[in-house]
Amino acid sequence: MSRIRIWILFLAVSCCACAAPVRDAPAPSESEPSHTIFLVSHGWHAGIVLRRTDLPDSIWPAPEDFPDAQYLEVGWGDKDYYQTPDSHMGIILKTGLLPTASVLHIVGFNGTVPAYFPFSEIIRIELSSAGFEHLSRTIGESFARDEAGNTMSLGPGLYGNSRFYLSKEVYHLFNTCNVWTARTLHASGLPITPASTITVESLMSQARKFGMVVQAGPEPSE
Repeated sequence: MSRIRIWILFLAVSCCACAAPVRDAPAPSESEPSHTIFLVSHGWHAGIVLRRTDLPDSIWPAPEDFPDAQYLEVGWGDKDYYQTPDSHMGIILKTGLLPTASVLHIVGFNGTVPAYFPFSEIIRIELSSAGFEHLSRTIGESFARDEAGNTMSLGPGLYGNSRFYLSKEVYHLFNTCNVWTARTLHASGLPITPASTITVESLMSQARKFGMVVQAGPEPSE
């Protein structure tokens, strides 16, 4: 299973120069950052953690589903693969080779971010108000909505107090979970290159250059 996905990643890397360019966004202020976010590595992909109270409902509707949460973690990925912890070969091949539907995974939690994710590498990133708004709007625009304008919840998520939401974006070889996360960070003005961010390690290595590692990840097994 892992060999097939690694092969797909190498194919994507060799072709990523063909990916569409990403529109530049205003750079965040370095002198007066006013919002803190966290990038959390889960080994295969990464999530973005934000304070729930920083998110106005008009930009990102999901916070109303987690009224008691201090933080929200958001991830994005293939609809079938993300919702199937023990994925079979057919889902894996479809995820890597065909354009597919996608979902957002939102987790609400309290306490410190390292305490909730004790085994993950965590990078703290400071954003200006303008940068945070760009990032929030990028996430908000990913939600699919029904005719009444409401988000479309698909049920409980993978862990903790979490839910899946249908996304309007398409998952494909050049728009993987890590590319989506990098594109979302890039929308805030951060110096990250989404087209070359195929693996979670490439995502985290770029983020280490402008963020601060607050918790190191586990040592790789030999």
